[in-house]
Amino acid sequence: MKPFLYDFPYASKRLPLFARNVVSTSHPAAATAGLRMLLKGGNAVDAAIAAAAAMTIYEPVSNGLGSDAFCILWDGRQLHGLNASGRAPQAWTLDHFRRKYGDDAKTPPKRGWDAVTVPGAVGGWVALSERFGKLPFADLIEPAIEAAERGYAVPSVVAQKWAAPVDELRDLPGFAQAFLPHGRAPEVGELWQFKEAARTLKLIAQTRGEAYYRGEVAAAAERFAKEHGGAMTAADFAAYTPEWVEPIGKTYRGYTLHEIPPNGQGIAALIALGILDQFDVSSMPVDSADSQHLQIEAMKLAFADAYRYVADPDAMDVTPGQMLDDAYLARRARLIDPKRAQDFQAGNPVKGGTIYLTAADENGMMVSFIQSNYTGFGSGVVVPSYGLSLQNRGHAFSLDASSPNVVAPGKRPFHTIIPAFLTKDGQPVMSFGVMGANMQPQGHVQTLVRMLDYGQNPQTACDAPRWRYNSGLELNVEAHMDEAVVRELAERGHRLEVIQDSYQDFGAGQFIWRLGDPAVEGYVAASDPRRDGQAVGF
Repeated sequence: MKPFLYDFPYASKRLPLFARNVVSTSHPAAATAGLRMLLKGGNAVDAAIAAAAAMTIYEPVSNGLGSDAFCILWDGRQLHGLNASGRAPQAWTLDHFRRKYGDDAKTPPKRGWDAVTVPGAVGGWVALSERFGKLPFADLIEPAIEAAERGYAVPSVVAQKWAAPVDELRDLPGFAQAFLPHGRAPEVGELWQFKEAARTLKLIAQTRGEAYYRGEVAAAAERFAKEHGGAMTAADFAAYTPEWVEPIGKTYRGYTLHEIPPNGQGIAALIALGILDQFDVSSMPVDSADSQHLQIEAMKLAFADAYRYVADPDAMDVTPGQMLDDAYLARRARLIDPKRAQDFQAGNPVKGGTIYLTAADENGMMVSFIQSNYTGFGSGVVVPSYGLSLQNRGHAFSLDASSPNVVAPGKRPFHTIIPAFLTKDGQPVMSFGVMGANMQPQGHVQTLVRMLDYGQNPQTACDAPRWRYNSGLELNVEAHMDEAVVRELAERGHRLEVIQDSYQDFGAGQFIWRLGDPAVEGYVAASDPRRDGQAVGF
């Protein structure tokens, strides 16, 4: 590939960072937490864990101590994947939900205890530290404890999103006590402390997570669940372990994009790239309607299959290999009309609120890590005295008995959060991710096309205007997308809404691209201007 173009045609608050040791997150203080570990002699895994723990405090809208997580990392020789998503409580049968919510309910509720699966992020931190970390585990949690005890001034984007769901969440168990000091969301620049979470963080640090999964934190969660009609038990916590998995991949323009296999939606990005690989994308101007339309249609085809087939892998009707088969994707590509938007249905491959962070060190270790509550503040349930803000991943289950994603005891739901990793000829190139529900695979595709087809550097690819496919023919586009392109997309049948949102609708990415020998040339890193974040390094 030719060297990146280091021009900057899109409005941004950022320029790329060049360094041999890098941490990039959506909050500068969390990035600094990771940097502290590198300066202490730790590696990129130590930095990533420290940043992830700190992010539960610095961006509580998007993640917390009750989150799920996934990771892809290059250890210097090979790629490893970690699935730290949680499983359903043992009491979660289909009849359990039908008795409570009726036969017409399509999914578990969005909020409350009946949305909470066992949180996996803390188990993921411990697993990563035990296998790849250098520093003592307790050291990695120190910056998060300090932030929770001392507090910090709430930044602008987080404050905006903190206030948005307050009316919906105010009466949920434990929420107001934890997240509405003075009876309201904190304002920009206002001090916020979370001493209850500091208590739990100390227990996690002292016991390497044992108190969380098999001690007093799990017992407190069970008691609180019983008080409020939840089915979660301490035994559900104790049974949890994260799973090491082999990433799946697809080659595009000589590079290979790697994603975590199902139950995550990362396969949607691989399908879309496999479809786009059938076209000469670079022959079209980078910001043209032709290029954008092609990417949108490929993404629609990918989502049609992902939403139909992806579930806990033990329950899937097809395999990832069948969904990524070259001949099958070529057939799917032929369905695209370059001049007309379409509402695609799933094919038949058998015949043929989140935070993302990344870290890299001068010894070549690169970590792609994502952690999430799902929707803003997750379930809205917070276990009192422990600051345990619980995700709502159970809402992603289906209550349709015929769906591969139907709820069942101990099962993992369809998952939206996906870390990504790029290699070339078996060697590491980039650790990256883009936050924001179903925007994540769309962000992976849009930024990679910009870098690999058009040579845009990571920060420029990050800054560029994005679209977001929702369903049918419905799209959102960012307000700074060229008006002529928006009009032309509408003429092709796309139903467009132009909106300005810096947080969820168009995602937020962090990127670290390896320039060569990391001890010599180092990396170039980018952080998305749609969040409060920053890439830092030395």
